[in-house]
Amino acid sequence: MNANSNLHPIELSLLRALEKGQLMSIEELVDSTGLEIDQIRRGLEWLRFKNMVQINDKIINIVLLGSNGKKAVIEGLPERRLVRAVQKDGINTMTKIGKARLFDNMNEMTKAYEIAVYRNKWIQEHLPEGSISEATSEKILTATKGSERLSCEEKLLLKLNKKQITIIDELNAEEHKSLNLFKRRPNYIVEQKQKITEYTISSKGKETITSLTNKDQVQSERRLTQEMITSGKWRRIRLSPLDVEAPVHLLYPGRKHPLINIIEEVKEAFVGLGFTEISGPIIQSSFWNFDALFTPQDHPARDMQDTFYISELRQEDNLATDAHIEKISQIHKIGWNNKWDVEEAKRIVLRTHTTPVTIKYLAENRPENARVFCIGSVFRNEKTSYKHLAEFNQVEGIVTDENVSLQDLMGLQKEFYSKLGLKKIKFWPTFFPYTEPSLQSMVFIESLGKWVELFGMGIFRPEITQAIGIKNPVLAWGGGLERIAMLRFGLHDVRELYNNKLEWLRRTPRCPL
Repeated sequence: MNANSNLHPIELSLLRALEKGQLMSIEELVDSTGLEIDQIRRGLEWLRFKNMVQINDKIINIVLLGSNGKKAVIEGLPERRLVRAVQKDGINTMTKIGKARLFDNMNEMTKAYEIAVYRNKWIQEHLPEGSISEATSEKILTATKGSERLSCEEKLLLKLNKKQITIIDELNAEEHKSLNLFKRRPNYIVEQKQKITEYTISSKGKETITSLTNKDQVQSERRLTQEMITSGKWRRIRLSPLDVEAPVHLLYPGRKHPLINIIEEVKEAFVGLGFTEISGPIIQSSFWNFDALFTPQDHPARDMQDTFYISELRQEDNLATDAHIEKISQIHKIGWNNKWDVEEAKRIVLRTHTTPVTIKYLAENRPENARVFCIGSVFRNEKTSYKHLAEFNQVEGIVTDENVSLQDLMGLQKEFYSKLGLKKIKFWPTFFPYTEPSLQSMVFIESLGKWVELFGMGIFRPEITQAIGIKNPVLAWGGGLERIAMLRFGLHDVRELYNNKLEWLRRTPRCPL
């Protein structure tokens, strides 16, 4: 086996850069190899694990720009701003300089004047023509030819701005002199101690590089392309080995909410059983939400503590046909033996179930046979808790035909649940207000090791179907989809479906095992 057969190309590049035995920082390795800094860090970790590099940590003194230094990079040092004003703006006396407000304070102006005139020799002074005394005339300032050259302080300023880290020990004599001058100015430079890590090749790394054969030094290729195969180039190259067990970066592409996946799966199950989807508004009249379902007008379910009513709104027009209103009112009077109030039926509610959509479909179409389902939001005036929401999704399916029976309904339920991966199902008699007979379905959840209640089911009461002109039996079943989602994803609090925690959304598979 070749000495570098288990080395990644990044590792080989780093070993060759360190081959001379010198200490190099990560930044220096970036410049030397042309690799990205993340590749350098990753490669060094690999080599360190293989004992092919050694690490040397040390503390260095560095210098950075302070707040005034950063400002000077943009605007210039105070003495440079003074020279510009004298050259271009005609501000040629100290009185004019003071009025121009070029400086933050008098000390800064005085310091700029002293450096520009006496240290850097950028400005010279002389009396106005015809004046013989400084007592009667203010000196005129003019820029010298030497004002165009950069001062040693300006040179250091540019260097500090260009480099991220400047090590004090690496400064030359002139830069050290400038550094000391800057120390006399507040907030122009900041000195800090910093820990740096440098890398050098180990004896094992040297042995690996030395043992490379000519074949090893042929450039490695990471990918076998079509062009390499057709041209025969693949015979002259060496394909670098791939670690198929190496961890990869996790990607989180856009995806649908897990509950949306459940809804689409339920829709697909219905369609696979020959059903057609119907829909309707979430705002319904009490007539279709309650009265058409033979719910008495004094029933507790119609109280405001259980239902969301739309304040001061009533459906005055298109409530229902006169025939439907008449038949339903008569059935209520006979069945419940009390007065039926059409004004109560006109009240507007947020639907408490999807059944008003189903009933309205049957009333308007009066089919002899049909298979339809409805999925949508429903609303209950309940305090939210780990098992209750004020708004949730409900699914409902109905079948009507001449000879359908409760046995057909149980068979449909078993087939429906099996499409959702639920195989163990059982039923027992129960009571629901608008079906008779009624059954409760239960499914066995393997992960919980117990039976769990799911959808309710039954045959619509004749008081409901006869009032809307349906002659054949109507099989109906429905329930909340959040219940299925909780079982599918192993949740114990229904509110977790709507918390939108990014971690949960990312790690939840579409089809949990």
